[in-house]
Amino acid sequence: MSDSEKFAKTAHLLLEIASLLMVSGANTSRIQRSINRFAAALNFTVHTWIHQKTIIMTLTDESSKVSDTRVFNLPPHAINFKTISEISKASWKAQREDWDIDKITTEIERIKGLDKYPNIVVLIAVSFAVAGFCNIFKGDYLNMTVAFVSAFIGLFVSQQVHKRHYNLYVRIFLASLTASLVASLGIVYDIGANPQTALATSILFLIPGVPLINSFTDLLENNILNGLARFAVGLMIVLAIATGLFLAMSIFSINRV
Repeated sequence: MSDSEKFAKTAHLLLEIASLLMVSGANTSRIQRSINRFAAALNFTVHTWIHQKTIIMTLTDESSKVSDTRVFNLPPHAINFKTISEISKASWKAQREDWDIDKITTEIERIKGLDKYPNIVVLIAVSFAVAGFCNIFKGDYLNMTVAFVSAFIGLFVSQQVHKRHYNLYVRIFLASLTASLVASLGIVYDIGANPQTALATSILFLIPGVPLINSFTDLLENNILNGLARFAVGLMIVLAIATGLFLAMSIFSINRV
């Protein structure tokens, strides 16, 4: 492999790793640390500018001092903590054991091919979690059942809309509206002791915990632009959730939750 081919392959690999980490929900500093470890193992120095939809990376060969800057547009985000953990562990091994580019590429392909939970498992697990929240807020078993069904249908709609590559905020709005409409039936037909609790908790699976937590982490670590961008995304998601809930309550003339 010529030096130019090695340079191009390394740049593509590091950009792909940074992209995987970003769309999987890693904070900015964690992405930079992981990329720096991989680059050090390959005898490169890397400087990155990471944003919500774009990564700009300058790669420098420490032997020849040749530099190159590349831009990579990120695909849609899909939270996957397993990917983040596996890449982080691989970066430490790569630095400690001096992995070559082929070894790193093979490991990244393995991580990309890791099995994900089937959609039905995610639907059931998330719905049980929402039902649990309903119980915490004094909902009885009937209210928990309504919350479970509402979250199940709302998340199913979200999954189906995601497959069709709809805008993130439209997807969140439709999921919130669907879950709220189903949960509102519990109030209309007075199901359980606290039907309002089922409505209030039916949309909790949509709360943007990862963007908001990462935004504060980025701000605390002086990644100001990315922190503000993630905070804005979190606020937009909250607005989409609230709009769906408000519309459902308006349809059924529900005054309060």
